[in-house]
Amino acid sequence: MRITYNKTRLQYYLDFITEHCILAVAFFLPLSIDVTTVFLIAGVVTWLGKMLISLDFSLKRSPFDGLVVLFILISAASILVSPDRNFSFYNYYHLMGRYIFIYYLVINNIHSLKQVKRLVWTVLSSALVVTGYGFYQYFHGVDISAFQWVDGEQFPDLKVRVFSTLKNPNLLAGFLVMIMALACGLGCKAKDMKKRLLFLFLFILFGACLGLTYSRGAWISVGFVIALYGVLYNKRILWLLLLVPVALYLVHDGFTERLMSIFNPTDTSSTLRIALWESTLAMIIDKPLLGIGWGAYWLVYPQYDFFIQDATTTIFHAHNMYLNIAAEIGIPGLLVFLTIMVGHIRTALSVVHEVTDRWVVGLLLGLVAALFGIAVNGFTDFIMFNIQLSMLFWLFNAMIVVIWQQNCKIQNHVTFTKKM
Repeated sequence: MRITYNKTRLQYYLDFITEHCILAVAFFLPLSIDVTTVFLIAGVVTWLGKMLISLDFSLKRSPFDGLVVLFILISAASILVSPDRNFSFYNYYHLMGRYIFIYYLVINNIHSLKQVKRLVWTVLSSALVVTGYGFYQYFHGVDISAFQWVDGEQFPDLKVRVFSTLKNPNLLAGFLVMIMALACGLGCKAKDMKKRLLFLFLFILFGACLGLTYSRGAWISVGFVIALYGVLYNKRILWLLLLVPVALYLVHDGFTERLMSIFNPTDTSSTLRIALWESTLAMIIDKPLLGIGWGAYWLVYPQYDFFIQDATTTIFHAHNMYLNIAAEIGIPGLLVFLTIMVGHIRTALSVVHEVTDRWVVGLLLGLVAALFGIAVNGFTDFIMFNIQLSMLFWLFNAMIVVIWQQNCKIQNHVTFTKKM
């Protein structure tokens, strides 16, 4: 009896440590990749400890296990065609390891709705810290001229673009789009007015910080996210899109000028993106099956550079998620990735129609909108080039699977009860 008691108690402590490592990963994810990595490793180690003690090495199944394995294998195969296999291999196991660990760590160690709620509130709390630091940058001033994020001749008055803890305004914007989508979903299905007002406040707060990034692609992504809520939840939300012209008229001229510059053929940012896309298409045409190699875009781009033609300039990605993935791991790799992404969205929507818990429905709508926001933003940028945002992508997918697992348990229990 003593051995059984100690074993059970130890497992309880390991469960507690593992969950709080996951919460720490979620909190520090946009704040520090180094701290995040420490907690991720600690969580995996305690999880392995639990399996060793219980002698149970079985894993909870995800509907996408086969696709995830295929994505891992295709990505690994692309290393063979990389111009620098050592670099691609190093980059591959560092990134893919993080993705797989955070995905399956959450799926196998978050067992209840209470744990999911703690995880969601942790993500939102972290976003508040990120947003607060973004406002701090704005009010204290950050001279962006040295970063070359803006065409100084076209936007002479634009001196401040906040980036908070994510090192680049577009990355911060991509993060905020995902968090705004999450807050909006939870707010739409909140049970009482106080919670709805809380989530509305968070949505406006995150949106204000998003505006200060001056990231045009992210602004458009938020518009599509609002439209998605209008389709999925309430068509009256679509009327909010009519407020955009009014808002543009009332806000600072810099916002309007920045947004309208999308249609300006002389805008250097837009011109550079188009040139990058043309070069990337050439890479895909040359190597459509396995691509140019995992993470090798910056190595191969000089061979296809007809626009910049400056050996001292390094281009790390194509500023287009779809083209970049297809270029690095081939068209089959892109199709598998998109199948995983769309598959999680469809799974979330299928569960929405089966559950009655308003909070769960709101969370699923928020996660769907967040993934949809990434998909829209992916046409003009590749925010998942950033390790933190790509890990957040896999974390959100894992939460969908956890909710799906919980729903399957409920459905199986109901079916079993009816048979009895």
